[in-house]
Amino acid sequence: MGTVFSFDIRDEPTSAIRSALAEAVRQLHRVDAVFSTYRHDSHISRLDRGEIRLGDCPSEVREVLSLCAEAAHVSDGWFSVVPAGTLDPSGLVKGWATETASQLLYEAGAHHTCINGGGDLQLRGQAARGTPWRIGIAHPLHPGELLTVVTAPHDLAVATSGTAERGAHILDPHRGTPATAFASLTLVGPRLTFTDTYATAAFARGEGAQDWVEGLAGYEALAVLPDGRQWSTSGFHRYEA
Repeated sequence: MGTVFSFDIRDEPTSAIRSALAEAVRQLHRVDAVFSTYRHDSHISRLDRGEIRLGDCPSEVREVLSLCAEAAHVSDGWFSVVPAGTLDPSGLVKGWATETASQLLYEAGAHHTCINGGGDLQLRGQAARGTPWRIGIAHPLHPGELLTVVTAPHDLAVATSGTAERGAHILDPHRGTPATAFASLTLVGPRLTFTDTYATAAFARGEGAQDWVEGLAGYEALAVLPDGRQWSTSGFHRYEA
């Protein structure tokens, strides 16, 4: 998927957890083989070119496209599975794959984990007994500085969309042009699949994103504009250290 995944597991390593970790890594490679738009031979690339039909794809393709359709509906079309006119569910797949890996570990007994999929995080449990996970959010306009620190008082997902690492890569799906209203937008929510997806949708939406996130139950946002101004939704302060 053109990015790096990492696993921080704070539980005592058992054989079940080690096996689940190995399985999670295998599944991430499988997700890449199925969904990567960078691979000419992936199922999603072949489906986009019309070489195969949806029924010829693994079952998770139908699952992901169904989740994409739900995200498109909730976001009023600001999340799109065809943002540049070609089939590309990447805006949802990375978060979904990270959350799935986290669930595999949880079911094996790893209840205190941080799974990082390209900078977007699924957090469970605590970093240590009585110590919540603390996540530094990079400032998009001042390299090497933190914008804020998010604490996770319970299971939490943290996703940031922005221009600092990859430039203006998020498209306005209605115009097909790069979205430039924000330097970065960080979203926190219960699970990473939709937290990551809604962060992308809010970034693409630009004007009106704050009111839209305010209306999403269980989600909060912090945004930085290109001129350095900031805004946050009414409940975001509950997650700041």
